[in-house]
Amino acid sequence: MTQLDFKDLIMAFSDAKGAPGFEHEVAKLVTEQSEGLGEIAKDTMGNVYIDRKGNSEDHSRLLIQLDAHMDEVAFIVHTIMDNGMLTVAPLGGWVAHNVMAHKMLVRTADGNYVPGLTVSKPPHYMSEAEKKAGVTIDSVLIDVGTSSYDETVALGIEIGEPIVPDVTCTYDEERDLLMGKAFDCRSGCANMLETMRRLKDDELEVDVVAAFSTQEEVGTRGAIVTTNTIQPDLAIVFEGCPADDPYVGQKAQQSALGKGPNLRHVDAKMITHPKFQRFTIDIAKANDILHQRGVRTGGATNGGAIHISSQGIPTIVLGVPVRYIHTHYGYAKMIDHEETVRLATEVIRALNDSVYDTFSE
Repeated sequence: MTQLDFKDLIMAFSDAKGAPGFEHEVAKLVTEQSEGLGEIAKDTMGNVYIDRKGNSEDHSRLLIQLDAHMDEVAFIVHTIMDNGMLTVAPLGGWVAHNVMAHKMLVRTADGNYVPGLTVSKPPHYMSEAEKKAGVTIDSVLIDVGTSSYDETVALGIEIGEPIVPDVTCTYDEERDLLMGKAFDCRSGCANMLETMRRLKDDELEVDVVAAFSTQEEVGTRGAIVTTNTIQPDLAIVFEGCPADDPYVGQKAQQSALGKGPNLRHVDAKMITHPKFQRFTIDIAKANDILHQRGVRTGGATNGGAIHISSQGIPTIVLGVPVRYIHTHYGYAKMIDHEETVRLATEVIRALNDSVYDTFSE
């Protein structure tokens, strides 16, 4: 397969279908775009690993795990109703009122996808009590254009099949603006792969293994497996994080579009290692790399699972700001992806045993 440039790589990752537990299409893209970067492996949970070409034998040097998750918020078929409509169960954190009146793709048993629409009872047929109650996830139905159970089954749809948003990524060059789905965490997947590409010919003082993990949106499950497999000394988590610039004043912004990656100091599952965080911020300042610092009271990343593995793994998170994550459509900027990769590569180039020793002083 032709090796995609960075922007097209982001767009291809965004378009790929990958519900939690069903990340196969994303994993295939990772494999196709990783030529020459190192040894590629896959485990039984679907996690994909790139053991960087140039690593020491048996990882005898300081070992850095790079992480990005391949899955996106999605649904799964719960029931096929008599009238052909589908009831669904969520895979990941949706807000119910963001779901309705959007296009979806429902996988069939043979791996094809059928288009559908998220629907609810029209207001014409709703009681006043129903109107006031609002939308709930358990009221979401998907209409695939059929009128009976048998018609829907004839399309190849079965209980347990994944459902993802039907969105094609676009790029407005004049405004440097990407619009698409699943930037959480396909932005991270693209940034991590691009980081590996830019380090391809470097002589590093550390070993690097990139892990494209599964099932983050349902409890960081894949990262638990990857970290136990790799057993790293340090970790860098690449993410797509919720942008706050539509909601707060300029001075309060911590993850605005166009101002570089967000380096979170804390979230619901992790207090970022202070010395690794300070080292990263100093690298950003020394190299004039755009970056933002954030304190999050909610949300979490694979870093929550990784940093408490083994005897504790110093971990940082580099998050590309994305407006409206966990919905069908999000905005992101190429400049934030570029600055994330710049920062990641400079941090990895600067890491060595002496630096690592200072993290435990």
